[in-house]
Amino acid sequence: MDPNPPPVRVTLLSMGGTIASVAPAPGAGVMPALEAGDLARAVGELDGVEVSARTVRLMPSASFAFEDVLALAHEVETALAEGAAGVVVTQGTDDLEEMAFALDLLVDDLRPVVVTGAMRAADAPGADGPANLRAAVLVAASPQARGLGALVVMDDEVHAARFVRKTHASRPSAFTSPEAGPLGRLIEAEVRFVTRVAPLSLGARVGAVPPVALVRCALGDDGRLVGVLLDQGYRGLVVEGMGGGHVPAPMVGPLEALAREVPVVLATRTGSGSALRHSYGFSGSEIDLLARGVVSAGALEGLKARLALALALGSSDDRALVEARFAAVVAALG
Repeated sequence: MDPNPPPVRVTLLSMGGTIASVAPAPGAGVMPALEAGDLARAVGELDGVEVSARTVRLMPSASFAFEDVLALAHEVETALAEGAAGVVVTQGTDDLEEMAFALDLLVDDLRPVVVTGAMRAADAPGADGPANLRAAVLVAASPQARGLGALVVMDDEVHAARFVRKTHASRPSAFTSPEAGPLGRLIEAEVRFVTRVAPLSLGARVGAVPPVALVRCALGDDGRLVGVLLDQGYRGLVVEGMGGGHVPAPMVGPLEALAREVPVVLATRTGSGSALRHSYGFSGSEIDLLARGVVSAGALEGLKARLALALALGSSDDRALVEARFAAVVAALG
């Protein structure tokens, strides 16, 4: 055994967000301002780990577009091709769960891709960014993290991107995995995994990503919004149905008509559990909608179902292939 092994190389890619935000003046709202190097210096030295850092974006995550998603995926792949043992992405938490899941689908590599952020700005009392980033680097450098797909590290917990959700607007413990729990934790700077998941990938290159709508079903909804989506240029729809995947009867016609033209996916708005397939038979039930050409999201909640469908649409113009790729993602989640 080499008594002086080379350091494990981890690349930090910064996208901005709260973790990189400070107030430009006393009493002003915070804004992204810190570069990747600033974040890396706040972490300090880690034995056996070498961190290189570069800024990809410096913006609030609420303004990300699919072009930013694809650009980041390319940066991750470049870092891995350059020999990084793992990659850490820092960004805002507004859509962190979505970006992490997109990287899960887009980056086909066994090496860890870890996404982290902060709930408190860099100049706030008790700022959590440095601790979250330090933990993320340790996970990215850990051989145990290989083959788990994209991960989210927040508050000393390690979550699978496919399960994690932001479930509180402001607490440092905002990120949870309601259906599965964390894959592991950091205890005294040691990464400890308690369970594992198989890698997840879309299995295709993605070009321009077309617009996909996300509509949440509510009491008394009559489907008029569904009826105008095609004219507005949308190439797909994810509808978050009530309960196990149910919509009011007046929505059935518009959904069936849209499904004849573009993929329509049925998810549940509940936030956990899976869309049903064969329990209820009334008009607007899951049996009724699936028979009319709507596709089940399975255990994918609406935000991630929209991502999976949009990226699948960006991979091919063949609807059958798009729906097959989407179905493969759904099946991989069980």
